[in-house]
Amino acid sequence: MLCPGCGGEMQRLTLDAVLAATVDIDACSACRAFWFDPFESLHLTAASTLKLFRMIAAAANRQGAPSRELHCPYCSERLVLAHDRQRNVPFQYWRCCREHGRFIGFFDFLKEKNFVVPLTESQIAELRNKAVMIHCSNCGAPIEIAKTSCCSHCGSPLSMLDLPKMAETVEHLQTSARKSEHPPSLVPMHHEPVNLLEWGMQALADWLGLR
Repeated sequence: MLCPGCGGEMQRLTLDAVLAATVDIDACSACRAFWFDPFESLHLTAASTLKLFRMIAAAANRQGAPSRELHCPYCSERLVLAHDRQRNVPFQYWRCCREHGRFIGFFDFLKEKNFVVPLTESQIAELRNKAVMIHCSNCGAPIEIAKTSCCSHCGSPLSMLDLPKMAETVEHLQTSARKSEHPPSLVPMHHEPVNLLEWGMQALADWLGLR
C-alpha cells in the first residue's frame, strides 16, 4: 500500500487480533503514521499494541507529518480531517468518506488509546521550574509555560505521555522488562523547547531496550 502522506511504500504488519484472528496494519515510519482499515484498531490484542509501541518508540526522534492533500489508498478520494477526544485529550486523524479506513499519526494513536493525559497543576508547576518553553503536543507550536498552560495556537491543554501506565503495560507483556520503584521525574532540566510526548517516547524506548 502507498502511504497517503508521502506516497512511499508502507510496511505491512500482521498482528494478532481478538478471537484468535489477525489484522494487517500498514505503517509509514517516514510519516510516523498508521493506516487502519475499519475497526482494525479496536480489534488489536494487548501484545499487538506492544508491537506498535516498539515501532512508535523507535521512530520517536524522526521528523514526519502530512504536508499535502491526502487521498485514500483504496479509492483515491480525498481524506477528511476528523477531530475527536479521548477523555480530555484531543486527537485527530484523516478518514475516508467511503469508509475504507483512516490515517492516524503515531502520537494521535497513543492519544486515542488513552496513553496521553493532561498535566495537573502540580506537574505544570514542576515543568515551569525545569523548562522555559515546550512544543504543543497537538500542533507543534511553541508554548511559553511561564505565561500559559495551554497552546495559544490551537487551544490544547498541556499533556504528556502517561509513563506509569505505559510501563505497566510493557511490564505485563514483556517478562524481561525491568520494574522500577521510582519512575522518572516529569522532564529533564532543559532550556530549549521540548515536546513532552517525544520525551516520553524516548523513555519508553529505554524500557524496551531500543536505545
